[in-house]
Amino acid sequence: MELKEIRQIVELMNRHNLSLFHLQKENFSLKLRKGADLEELMPLLRSASAARDFPVPGPSNTQPAAPADDSDDQAAAVLEEITSPMVGTLYRAPGPDTDPYVEVGSEIEKGSTVCIIEAMKVMNEIKADMSGRIEKILVDDGSPVQYGQPLFLVNPR
Repeated sequence: MELKEIRQIVELMNRHNLSLFHLQKENFSLKLRKGADLEELMPLLRSASAARDFPVPGPSNTQPAAPADDSDDQAAAVLEEITSPMVGTLYRAPGPDTDPYVEVGSEIEKGSTVCIIEAMKVMNEIKADMSGRIEKILVDDGSPVQYGQPLFLVNPR
């Protein structure tokens, strides 16, 4: 790949407000990242949040979590995240006049669609990588998301 092509990719990233670009071919890999490295910062933010008992700044929650009980610490330890595999805009439903794919309390199966992320005018269905129950929705409908950003908390089965 030539420097001219890389510059064109950077211009596209700037024009479309992308923070990550990853291209991989047979014997070639190019990864461009703009801004903070969220993959490295998220574990730090989570541990700081847990130590100080305040939420990590980020998108507002759309649904409240299940009521806390005495085993809240144990329940929090088993929740798993469904994270964004790309940069884009999250949509919770397949269309504006349709029901969301999932709500808090929804039972999901591995491979079931939980939302759509629009990236560069392409709608990408995001599938669950585990079976379980949606405990918390972390991103509002129509919100921008980053690669690796947690979208849902799931109580796995």
